[in-house]
Amino acid sequence: MKALALTGTVGSLLLTSLTAAPAPALDVPPAETGGTVVAARRAAAEGIRFGGCPAAEKLPPSVRCGTLRVPLDYADPDGARIPLTVSRLRASGPAADRQGALVFNPGGPGASSTYFPLVAELPAWKRIAAAYDLVGYAPRGVGASAPVSCQDPADRPKGPTPAPTHPSEVYKRERIARAKTYAQGCANRTGTALRHYHSLNNARDLEVLRAALGEPKLTYMGASYGTYFGALYATLFPHRVRRMVFDAPVHPAPGKIWYANNLDQSRAFEARWTDFRGWVAKHDEVYGLGTTVEEIQESYEKVRAELAARPAGGRVGPGQLHGAMLQAGYHDGFWPLRATALASYLKGDPKPLIEQAAPSEEITESTGNGAAVYTAVECNDAPWPEDFAVWDRDNTRLAKTAPFETWDNVWANLPCAYWKAPRQRPLDVRTGPGMLPPVLILAAERDAATPYEGALELQRRLAGSALVTEREAGTHGIGGGANACVNGYLETYLLTGAVPDTAGGTPVRRASCAPHPEPDPVSLERRTETRAPSDLPGQGVTARQAAGLSPSR
Repeated sequence: MKALALTGTVGSLLLTSLTAAPAPALDVPPAETGGTVVAARRAAAEGIRFGGCPAAEKLPPSVRCGTLRVPLDYADPDGARIPLTVSRLRASGPAADRQGALVFNPGGPGASSTYFPLVAELPAWKRIAAAYDLVGYAPRGVGASAPVSCQDPADRPKGPTPAPTHPSEVYKRERIARAKTYAQGCANRTGTALRHYHSLNNARDLEVLRAALGEPKLTYMGASYGTYFGALYATLFPHRVRRMVFDAPVHPAPGKIWYANNLDQSRAFEARWTDFRGWVAKHDEVYGLGTTVEEIQESYEKVRAELAARPAGGRVGPGQLHGAMLQAGYHDGFWPLRATALASYLKGDPKPLIEQAAPSEEITESTGNGAAVYTAVECNDAPWPEDFAVWDRDNTRLAKTAPFETWDNVWANLPCAYWKAPRQRPLDVRTGPGMLPPVLILAAERDAATPYEGALELQRRLAGSALVTEREAGTHGIGGGANACVNGYLETYLLTGAVPDTAGGTPVRRASCAPHPEPDPVSLERRTETRAPSDLPGQGVTARQAAGLSPSR
């Protein structure tokens, strides 16, 4: 990074901040760095005025909401500012035991965590909620937080749609045209502000939120994509970190953001799809779909073929079926539901499949917002191949061994090949020894959305961090979920700061937990008793699904 002379208020504040907390030089523009200091100081003085929550948030009166204003462009902190919706539930324990605010982000990009205070009612969070104010927020672009839009909600495909495993050249040309239209729609509907929706600004917003909450240091938990900009925060502001939890980490290497990470995800989903089919085969006496993974695949393909010829309820085609089945790769709580839907359909009852897979008929101004934010952030964050021939070559090869998610992943991200806004250069996430207090990483060994190698890489890059692994499990996001062992490490860390000791005679801090029990099968007669995982940490919220993505975009 070139050293530039900084003058005036921004320069003096920046120098004051850096003198107080020396850090290695980062390849970050000085203007944005200084602008963050200005914005954080202003937020600390203004605070957040909390009151009743907007009706759209559907939160109880005990949860209070407010608005934080952050710079649209951190290079111009005194220019346009945008509002971020913030929710908070005060710590339930004695004031003397309060440890500050715990801020949570569930990932996406494109997901809000304004619901986060509701975890206070869950057993795994009781002691944490007693010690911390629980704080959620809608990041820039999400919901009412200066929303990003890429298409008229009425133009969003409603189904039924196809989902070819090996698409034809004609279908590829159709999807290229759709991706170009979507990318142009983002530019047209969001305008020049579009370039400012990216992960580095999400990290800067987190620093301003910390200051506005009156916290001298940040206690933060991020899941999935929330781990990535959390790691950016740790790299940019290590002196401001109190405690951090990274649940289901994204692989943070600059070369993985985001094209290569999506290839890795498609590969990992194939293994998790096999896990699901193995579970269904094990319970053939309940579902009758086959006794081997190959037979389960045959049953699935039969359903796909029938839906292609005759969409269920006129609304569920192969694309909607595939979108529903993708959720089974994120959380095994969906396994009984999806198996029941397939089995019922083949027995002549399409109702469960329609209930689980049919797109919502409700269209509002926010329809498609999550997908728009996802696209804006991922396309702005890093370079992407701009020649479809590269995507075609890489994914045609990958689909030979990992067909389940590969082309769906292509269509979800292809607008990035035709993106108009300037792209960022990914920051090299890394902190040296002693720069951070110990941070906690949680990961499931067979996580498909963020493959396990990402957790190992993040631990290598954040010196002194500790990794807790749920062995032989694949739920995406495990903190506060079904595994009591994992929850014990999470609670101990947030309440005391303690992390697992070094293991095996090495300086690496690691621990492992046995997998949580697999879900019980549910007979077709008892299917109404089966409930989907809720949208709470560790309870089934998924980066991709929370962002509203589907194969039909």
